[in-house]
Amino acid sequence: MLRIATKECDPLTPYVKRLIGLMLVIIICAGSNTPSFRDYVAWPQQLRLFEGQQKQLNLSMPVMAKATIDHPEILQVNGNKQAVMNVSLNQPLALQPKQVGQAELKLKLFNRIPLRSLKVNVVPDLRVIPGGQTIGVKVKSNGILVVGHHLVQVEDNRKVSPGEEAGVKLGDLIVRINEERIQDLSQVGILVKAAGEAKKPLKLEVRRNGQLVNTELRPAYDAEDKTWRLGLYIRDSAAGVGTLTFYAPDQGVYGALGHVITDLDTQTPIEVGRGEILQSNVTSISKSQNGEPGEKRAHFLKEGRVLGNVERNTPFGIFGKMKSNPDHSLFKKGIPIAFNEEVREGPAEMLTVVNGQQVERFKIEIVHVTRQSAPATKGMVIKITDPRLLQKTGGIVQGMSGSPIIQNNKLIGAVTHVFVNNPSSGYGCFIEWMLQDAGVVLSQSQWKTTKKVHAAA
Repeated sequence: MLRIATKECDPLTPYVKRLIGLMLVIIICAGSNTPSFRDYVAWPQQLRLFEGQQKQLNLSMPVMAKATIDHPEILQVNGNKQAVMNVSLNQPLALQPKQVGQAELKLKLFNRIPLRSLKVNVVPDLRVIPGGQTIGVKVKSNGILVVGHHLVQVEDNRKVSPGEEAGVKLGDLIVRINEERIQDLSQVGILVKAAGEAKKPLKLEVRRNGQLVNTELRPAYDAEDKTWRLGLYIRDSAAGVGTLTFYAPDQGVYGALGHVITDLDTQTPIEVGRGEILQSNVTSISKSQNGEPGEKRAHFLKEGRVLGNVERNTPFGIFGKMKSNPDHSLFKKGIPIAFNEEVREGPAEMLTVVNGQQVERFKIEIVHVTRQSAPATKGMVIKITDPRLLQKTGGIVQGMSGSPIIQNNKLIGAVTHVFVNNPSSGYGCFIEWMLQDAGVVLSQSQWKTTKKVHAAA
């Protein structure tokens, strides 16, 4: 008779397994709340540093580790020039970038267990002077902007719109008429009159959504005003008030506003042909209220000099050349800037003008930071906390856009928008993206190319 051996199950085994599992969960949860674990998770995989600016990293682990750097001439740790060294992880690691380039730091426990690796890109040192001054902005569009259609009453009491019939749309930019480059309204009147009297259509070249479109428009004779009309409302310039964000003395450029200038009627970004920024004086403040943003009331100074030109109008503001640091600056020398990954939630300060021309410091709170790997607006949410500014302005007002934001003695961004229903709060953009549009901060590919060119020279 065949006897099969069986193994009796211990009835306590499932309970023991559950108990062990519960204990592991408790240990993991408890460990994840320790400073060491949080520091470990917070360690970046990549880091960008400015040449000569030290950075501290912390793992808060009471152990020794082996540190290896593939390019010690580019990056040093704790002042050590060697490629391989032992480091104590219960003390912050001081990263010291020595020259432009790329280096990798690897940490191992017991000389063989990989712990962390960090790729470091060292970029040329950069310092800019924060602004805060209220500026007047005058720009001429790179063509004639169409902001509306209108009806022309002709002799038989009919009303027509030649521009609408020709397919010209709101937001179109008329760049050529009869192959002549158009940059001023005075040119249009002369060409329209000549075409009307000759009973010939005008050949229009317009830029629409980045594309060139050709059409023909036959002017209509206005029986009431006795003149030839296009049936279009057009504009060639815009003016307003904003705030200077920074001046980069080494490059002779500036950035301001923090957001694109758009036409008031069409909300179309203005393609700048030429422009200038001027000294401006704040005369009064219309306070912000819930549902109704306020504004700075200011005028251009007649005796004020032109501070700079306007060359570009981008989603991050206006940019151009500036020869010197304007008056009333709180800074005479440049300060470091921060990459967006350095910005933290917490206290900061904003520079702006609320009376006359004097730049002042005001306390704010950064309540949210959006990590961005590519240029994008609305990088952070800010809240005005300074009682004096809240009393004076009710929060963020129109004309305050471009006000520089400083945290830990570094320029980190600029005010861009107000929350209409909560004017004490608003958006800010990272200074990194403004500097790129100004042509100041080089991208990784750009500084690699620059380094090669310099090496070959």
